Amino acid sequence: MTLIAPRPTPSPQSPAAAPERQRAPRIRRSRREKITAAVMLGVPAALVLGFIWIPTVFTVILSFTRWDGIGGLKTITWIGTRNYTDAVDAYPPFQQAVQNNLLWLAFLFVFPTVLGMLLAVLLDRGIRGTRIYQSIFYVPVVLSMALIGFIWQLIYSSDTGVLNTLLGTNVDWLGDPDVNIWSVMVAAAWRHTGYIMLLYLAGLKSIDPSVREAAVMDGAGPVRTFFRVVFPLMKPTNLLVMVITVIEALRAFDLVWVINRGRNGLELISALVTSNVVGEASRIGFGSALATMMLIISLVFIAIYLTIVLRGRDD
Repeated sequence: MTLIAPRPTPSPQSPAAAPERQRAPRIRRSRREKITAAVMLGVPAALVLGFIWIPTVFTVILSFTRWDGIGGLKTITWIGTRNYTDAVDAYPPFQQAVQNNLLWLAFLFVFPTVLGMLLAVLLDRGIRGTRIYQSIFYVPVVLSMALIGFIWQLIYSSDTGVLNTLLGTNVDWLGDPDVNIWSVMVAAAWRHTGYIMLLYLAGLKSIDPSVREAAVMDGAGPVRTFFRVVFPLMKPTNLLVMVITVIEALRAFDLVWVINRGRNGLELISALVTSNVVGEASRIGFGSALATMMLIISLVFIAIYLTIVLRGRDD
């Protein structure tokens, strides 16, 4: 006679006692939904690929060539890195443009960035008429840089300009190479301040109010609370402002091009790219090399921003 041992009763902690997981029902999409999704994803992807990535790749390739744009692709001559070495060593406008771009960057960091942050702090305190002030400071952001250039030309005009009329002077604000770069940077700061204000205002709104209340209970004043508690918590916003400011300083083009096509003291890298590519003596390869330099600098700061942000999320 064979004895059959009874099966052990599974304990509640046993895997056998755990209920089987129910698989999520598979959603079957109709053919029409699939076509709609493909169109909604495919059209923007095709536009980005056709208008951004493909021209970018061709620009990088052309930066290693000599081509005047005439005679088709057969007239393209491969010259390696000669365009880059010529830009650095044998093209004086490029050196002046680098200095002006660095000056532009420092000016944006010191003045409109600090002013935009100060305005955001004041508006975040809920002062009377906050929405009106937000609208007033944000209006320049909506305007294009070319339109801002025309507006400030009316202000800086040496004959009938508003500034000379108020000061009672006859300064050539846009024609004097010792003054015009500062005048144009003030016009750029007028627009950049509202943009920075909006970014910092969004960052302040995202901070938990209990953090500030805890700092106040510990005896910290408004200034100490901001610099010791609030400002460090806005690290993602600070990084975003840094990247945007660098890119704005690099791609500054519309203002100087509207005024005098980036000449006579207003040389910028972006203006040199345009003057070499579509100018009278078209040098597409050389202009592409200048544009590639701008691209590399921008990508460096974007990569730093993404690395820090993603690392912070992992932590």
